[in-house]
Amino acid sequence: MSHSFSAVLEALPKEAKIPAQKLLERADIPIKIMAKRKTKHGDFRITPKGTPMITINASKNPYRFLLTLIHELAHWFTYKTYGSRVKPHGREWKQNFRNLMLPFLTPTIFPEPLLGPLARHLKNPKATAAADVDLVKAFQTYDPPKSTVAVADIEEGKQFVLEDGRVFVRGEKRVKRYLCQEVDTQRNYLFNAAAEVYKYN
Repeated sequence: MSHSFSAVLEALPKEAKIPAQKLLERADIPIKIMAKRKTKHGDFRITPKGTPMITINASKNPYRFLLTLIHELAHWFTYKTYGSRVKPHGREWKQNFRNLMLPFLTPTIFPEPLLGPLARHLKNPKATAAADVDLVKAFQTYDPPKSTVAVADIEEGKQFVLEDGRVFVRGEKRVKRYLCQEVDTQRNYLFNAAAEVYKYN
């Protein structure tokens, strides 16, 4: 069965389209582009009918979209070889992810400032690229202009707002995360340094 990947290819960096098309034809798995989800950039799943499927969040950042696509394709190739016998983000997936990403790690596809953080990320890829703060910040440079800022860019003691309207005070840094207190409930939460929030006016 062959699938139409035109929408997927359209979302990728120009120079990545030809190698990506060859990879997609080899993978031959349906890919659905979704509205933005807060908890994930993409996923690989086996549907209740037993068919494999990949979903990826729509993104105006073609470099992030490409990374998410390769991340999820690595799950599919790992599943094809091992089924459910290995961990979702175990060494088999990491090896597949590295192998699939390497042909794309060139200055003709990714801008020079992204190549270093990507190479470091691939040495030991995390379950989600969102957990790699350096990589997230590098990618954000290529996001379209927006009104959000990273928690790390809010001054300590200043307030910020989440998309759902909750207001927090930014506290001190604890290793890689920031301890922040919700104004209404006085409860403390740890925020990833790259979490996107709104300045409180």
